[in-house]
Amino acid sequence: MEKNIGEDGEFIRILWCDNANIIRGKALYVNKENISQKMPLKVGISSGQQGVPVMYDQVIESSLLTPVGEIELEADLQTLTPLPYAPGNFRAMGDMNLNGKNWEYCPRGFLKRMIAKLFKLGISIKASFENEFYLLDLEESKDILPREKTPFASTYSLDLNQEFIRDVVYALHKQDIMVEQYYSESGPGQQEITIKFQEALGAADNQIAFRETVKAIALQKGMIASFLPKLFPQESGSGCHLHLSLWKNDKNISGSSDDAYGLSTEGKYFIAGVLHHLPALMGISTPTTNSYHRIKPHTWSGAFRCWGIDNREAAIRVISEKDNFVKHFEIKTVDASSNPYLALGAVIFAGYDGIKNKMTLPEPVQQDPGTLSSDERSIKGIRTLPTHLDQALTYLEKDRDLMDALGSKLSQAYLAVKKAEFEYFKDLSHQEEVEILLDKF
Repeated sequence: MEKNIGEDGEFIRILWCDNANIIRGKALYVNKENISQKMPLKVGISSGQQGVPVMYDQVIESSLLTPVGEIELEADLQTLTPLPYAPGNFRAMGDMNLNGKNWEYCPRGFLKRMIAKLFKLGISIKASFENEFYLLDLEESKDILPREKTPFASTYSLDLNQEFIRDVVYALHKQDIMVEQYYSESGPGQQEITIKFQEALGAADNQIAFRETVKAIALQKGMIASFLPKLFPQESGSGCHLHLSLWKNDKNISGSSDDAYGLSTEGKYFIAGVLHHLPALMGISTPTTNSYHRIKPHTWSGAFRCWGIDNREAAIRVISEKDNFVKHFEIKTVDASSNPYLALGAVIFAGYDGIKNKMTLPEPVQQDPGTLSSDERSIKGIRTLPTHLDQALTYLEKDRDLMDALGSKLSQAYLAVKKAEFEYFKDLSHQEEVEILLDKF
C-alpha cells in the first residue's frame, strides 16, 4: 500500500457494523512515515458501542455494556482499498479486539468462528448478497420522492439511471467487486444490482462496501439511495436475498445429478438446518420493525417456512439447472437492515447444525403457499413465519443452539438492542418509522 499513499498522507476509514446494524467508521490519518514504520492501523472505540440502538446514541442498560471501557478496532489489511468515489481516502474492515484477542461482541469475529466451525466438516461457503434499493430525490419540502416511476426491467429506467449505474459499477470494480447484472425493480425508482459470489467473509465485507458505495455515489448525484426494507407502504419492498453454495476441495458440492431435486446430501441437510432455525434466524436477518412490512404473502418475500425449486414465494428458493445439478440456493428472508456478519454467520451455523444432525428436508412446495388454506398448509408442514420483530426475537431467544453459537455476551447485547428498538418503534406510524430510519440504511 505504501506506494499509494500520497506525500501529504491519506485517510484510512476503519469500519464496523454494530448491533443496530449501522455501518460506522473512524478515519485514521496516515502518511508514508507511518506506513514505512509498519505502525498498526487501529483506532479506539467505546465498548458501549455494541449496546447502542438505531434510534439514539445511548447504551441500553440491559446489554450489560457501559460507556466505560475501550476496545481496539484494527484494520484487516487484506480489505484495504482506495475509495474511487472519495479521493484521498482508503477503507478497511475492522476487527474488534480486546487485550490482543478478538472481542466476544465482535460481529465479524462471530462470522469467522462460524466459518471455522463448518470447515471442521470440510465444507466452506461461497455467498453473495443480492440488494434491492430505491433512488430518491429529496425535495425542499422534505417529501420522500422516487427518482422515477418506471416498471420492472424498464429499458427507460436503464437510460434514466445509466450515469449513476456506470459510476457505481466502475467504483465497485475498482474495489475488486464484480457486478453481474443490473435492472430496474418493481417499485418506482427501485433498482437491483447483483454482484459475484465470494468466500463467506469476503461476501459480508462486500455487502458493507456495496452499501457504502451506492449511497456515496447517489449522494454525489444529488440523490438518496435507500436500502430500507419497506420505504413506501403500497410499493415493493427491498430485500437483500442471500445466495449460497457449499464447497469442498474447491468443488461445488451443493448439488447432485443423481438426486430427484438436484441436491447433494450435504445440500439437503444444510437447507433443512436453515428451515429448522429460520424463525429464530429472522431475528437477525430481518431485524427491524420495518422489515416485517415487507414480508407478506404474494410479494415474493418468503412469508412461509418452506422451500421450493424456482419458487419465489418460498422462503428458500433452490435454483434449478439444465443438468439437474443445483449450484446454489437463495434465502429470501434477508434485508439490508441486517448486519451481514451476523446474518451470514447465523445462517452458516443453522446449515452446520443441519449437516451435523442429518436433519430431514421436507418435500418442496411447488405452488404459492399463500393460495393454500391453513388446513392444506398444515398437512404439508408449511408454517407462517414471524410477522413482527418481537415474534422473531422470541424465537431467537428460545433457540438455545443459535444463542450458544452467538455466545452469551454477543447474544445478550444483541437482544437488548433489538428489544429496545421494538419497544421504541412498535407504536409509530410507518411514516414516522421511515423518517427515523431513512438515513440509517
